[in-house]
Amino acid sequence: MIFQRALRRELVSTAGAVFTTLFTITITVMLIKILGQAAGGKVASQDVIALMGFAALRYLPIILILTSFISVLVVVTRSYQDSEMVVWFASGLSLSRWIKPVLTFGLPIIVAVIALSFFVTPWANRQSAEFRERFQKREDISKVSPGRFQESSSADRIFFVEGVSGDATKVQNVFVNTVKDGRNSIVVAQEGSVVVDERGDKFLVMNQGRRYDGMTTQADFRVMEFERYGVLVARQSQALVGDQSARSLSTPELLADMNNFNAGELLWRISLPLMGLLLMLLAIPLSFANPRGGRSANLLIALLLFIIYSNMASVFQAAVVQKRLAFEAAWWPLHLVAAIMIVLLFSWRLFVNSEYHPATKWGAFKRAWLFRKAGAQ
Repeated sequence: MIFQRALRRELVSTAGAVFTTLFTITITVMLIKILGQAAGGKVASQDVIALMGFAALRYLPIILILTSFISVLVVVTRSYQDSEMVVWFASGLSLSRWIKPVLTFGLPIIVAVIALSFFVTPWANRQSAEFRERFQKREDISKVSPGRFQESSSADRIFFVEGVSGDATKVQNVFVNTVKDGRNSIVVAQEGSVVVDERGDKFLVMNQGRRYDGMTTQADFRVMEFERYGVLVARQSQALVGDQSARSLSTPELLADMNNFNAGELLWRISLPLMGLLLMLLAIPLSFANPRGGRSANLLIALLLFIIYSNMASVFQAAVVQKRLAFEAAWWPLHLVAAIMIVLLFSWRLFVNSEYHPATKWGAFKRAWLFRKAGAQ
């Protein structure tokens, strides 16, 4: 009992350090990516924090699975390195006695992975898509960053403003290039403001400017000066459609419509908790280490196995999406292979440990034979 409490404390502390490291790396990469999208005018700058949160929720199941796997691996490997496993085996205990404390530590993580993969991650995907769609449906001028050329959502108009006021409704030194039916219409003005008419359409109304109309292949441009000129930048807002892909659908929606895309997504959601559970059990026999050797070899092998396992889960998901495998025939073979590997590794480790164990006949015979051989020499 004392051993189990000490082991749980060590597993929790190790998991905290591993999770912090992995989560920090993930958040840093996501921050760089989303800030780049905000600088490029693809997302709103005020939505960066929310989008980072949604991205973190999407990657959190994988982070938790990898955290539990590495934590068990590191703790058991340390027990081998510090010769604690020698005392463990000499006390008549087998490696299988590690399963219960490891599962006690890991089951809350598996429950969290189930909640995240089946419920939270689809919600985060929907919210992220809605934030991006809401920004795309905003008026074109509000998406313009001062000093940058910005293409409109309809791809037929380019905006440039030198400055934007604090309320984002007034701009200074405006340039608008519109292409329609092969003709260019260039408007430049000293200032402009966003105005909403009675129908809800939004116009950029510019003051004190000029308009140039013509074709780039011809020299007959028309030049007009104006005191007030309006450009339609957004029609009346429409309801958000959101992300309708399988990864954004709730689990009941996937079960209600089991097409190939939804079946592939359901397979991935089922694979995550199974992968987490099996990898934790796999880490116990995989953690064997020579006390005189290093610890890096086991960690590299474990990370390679994790990459192969997760990639194979993606391969089976793609096979279901492409209708090469039925869902019923695709969700279990990979995990069955992992379970068989766990049983074989446990059996091998138990046999190796019993060779010199004083409580077994084979161990006693082996020791007597070694002593006899040493005496003969």
